[in-house]
Amino acid sequence: MSQNISDSFVTQLEQMRTATLDQLHAQRGGTVGRAEAAANLRSTESDDWAQAVSECDLAFALDERESAELVAIDEALKRIADGSYGLCADCGVDIATARLHANPTAMRCVNCQSQLELAHGGVRPATM
Repeated sequence: MSQNISDSFVTQLEQMRTATLDQLHAQRGGTVGRAEAAANLRSTESDDWAQAVSECDLAFALDERESAELVAIDEALKRIADGSYGLCADCGVDIATARLHANPTAMRCVNCQSQLELAHGGVRPATM
């Protein structure tokens, strides 16, 4: 992959990272840590206990998703740094540039990703 293309993906990934961190901060009500945010959610008074628990569960799920996205972004940046970005982690072929633009954290080519999802019963695994 050429340096110009790599730089383009670095920029895209860094923008994704900033946006994801902003979402996490907004969900947590600032820059508080995960444990403190959980305590704050649990201590929120509500007339409807079931609704409060549901809102807390949703907040945790969103937090997990955003945290996993940060890990995927950081791993993609590491692959750019070590020169393996854009190569399928399973078969080693080049991942289509269009796929990387659509999903810059992609670790696999379309064929290998499809096989992985089929092996997991059509469910997309956390790692792409």
